[in-house]
Amino acid sequence: MKWDAKLYEQKHGFVAEYGESLLPMIPVNPKQSILDIGCGTGTLTAMLGKKGGRVVGIDSSADMIEEARKLHPEIEFQTKDALNLEYQGEWDVIFSNAVFHWIRDQKKLLEQVSQALRPGGLLVCEFGAEGNIAVIEKAFQAVLAKRGVSYSSKFCFPATEKFCALAESAGLTVENAFDFDRPTPLKEGEKGLYYWARQFYRDELEAFTGEEQEKILAELEEETRQRLYNGQEWVADYRRLRMAARKRG
Repeated sequence: MKWDAKLYEQKHGFVAEYGESLLPMIPVNPKQSILDIGCGTGTLTAMLGKKGGRVVGIDSSADMIEEARKLHPEIEFQTKDALNLEYQGEWDVIFSNAVFHWIRDQKKLLEQVSQALRPGGLLVCEFGAEGNIAVIEKAFQAVLAKRGVSYSSKFCFPATEKFCALAESAGLTVENAFDFDRPTPLKEGEKGLYYWARQFYRDELEAFTGEEQEKILAELEEETRQRLYNGQEWVADYRRLRMAARKRG
């Protein structure tokens, strides 16, 4: 997935805004170390800076990390793959918002998280649950099918029970986990879905000419308008999975 860091910061700030509700789950302790996996442009990482002593944000996108360093020079950021963390019992808290659904090998992901946490360390995460953006995904698939292109979702939206089982098998004890509907208004009014798709379907759209991309986005809007547009703004059909778990040991 290629990220447009500036577009993300300007048009998708709601991702971090919703993630703020996770922060009360993390205690304040000036001696603790916190790792933010998939930090993006660093908005929540900066807020986590008030929760602990050492706070580091990591992201697989170099563009995101570059933007995060510009916006929050006081925080340490690193370009790093969540499936290759290379940490051994180093972190008291691992935090992640709206990231884990981008990682298809969630078994390995949770094993990496468990390995990186100290015994008793806390994982707090939220991401897309089973059924997340189902209306948008189905419509996008249909629009590409008209052009003879097969679309297979790049996301991994697990059932809560399955994800908890993976966490337990990785050495984590799940303290709390649940999924819920979270209809999410998209910024920019009438253009909300347009900008959302520009970011999150960027790779797929780049296979087409600029003119054809505009047609695809217009058809996507038409396919979903009745269910997702309320006359003033687009409201995406988000479902989320939230979990808190601790490293056994």
